[in-house]
Amino acid sequence: MGGKVTCTLGEVKNRADFIIYWGGNPAECHPRHFTKYTLTQKGKFVPNGRKGRTMVLVDIRETPSGKAADLFLQVRPGKDFEMVTALRALVKGQPVDRERVAETGLTVEQLQDLVNQMKAAKFGVLFFGMGLSMTRGKHMNSAAVLALAAELNAFTKFVAMPMRGHGNVTGADVVLRYTTGYPFGINLCRGYPRFNPGEFSTVDLLVRGDNDAALILGADPGATMPQPAIEHLARIPTIVLDPKVTHTSRLAKVHITTAATGVSAPGTVYRMDEVPLPLRPALKSPYPTDEEVMRRIREEVLKKPAWLPATNGRAAIA
Repeated sequence: MGGKVTCTLGEVKNRADFIIYWGGNPAECHPRHFTKYTLTQKGKFVPNGRKGRTMVLVDIRETPSGKAADLFLQVRPGKDFEMVTALRALVKGQPVDRERVAETGLTVEQLQDLVNQMKAAKFGVLFFGMGLSMTRGKHMNSAAVLALAAELNAFTKFVAMPMRGHGNVTGADVVLRYTTGYPFGINLCRGYPRFNPGEFSTVDLLVRGDNDAALILGADPGATMPQPAIEHLARIPTIVLDPKVTHTSRLAKVHITTAATGVSAPGTVYRMDEVPLPLRPALKSPYPTDEEVMRRIREEVLKKPAWLPATNGRAAIA
């Protein structure tokens, strides 16, 4: 099974009466999420706003978002996959091992109560953050959550949506999907796209030291990736395109200053629900846009004589 059952944030605002935040802290990371799309908004089919909605928070510790939750479930670090698997079994009415469930830090009764509430919802939504997708299990956790949401549709309407971290991360996924068929973790070395998270993902390539060059556009892996990945970026030729100085540009061999998209350069940003929003620049910039720089680089690469030897390694593009 592939794909995901999802919707727009407008549908969440107008329809969702049961909301789960898993591995995310929107109160601090997405401060307008509660007030604009989920908890406090009065929707067409949820006219009472907060009174008509139930919120569940699943995390390894109680965060500021917990103050807004009706139910907080504290899962042990690294046990998200086991918890999702137990929930999927209970949704289908299958027996679960109490000892295995206890390893997650929760009881079968707690999980069964959550399942009952999910099935009783008219429209449920599960938002999952980096606490789920970037910890033990990574893409397997995300796949399990998407499968859980899909399986709940045998009983009610339920959707899942990732709480994206950096700006326009969704845009990168969308563009890669409609050009290659895959959202990330793509290898083009053979002349066609191959998808294998864990092997071709940028962080895995850098940690293993597989690539011998890196081109970074509008990202700052030097501030977010594991230390082995950062150290490898410092060892290899790294090129950064960014409007400002970042942790990554400080260790890069080349830093090209570009115009800020949406401020001094036009473009399109994709909201976390994959709705495209056009951006019009409010200011002028003396610097070129990312698109202009990449076009010029491509033109110079095409001028390269065919007889020159190509690199033997892999290049990571973030």
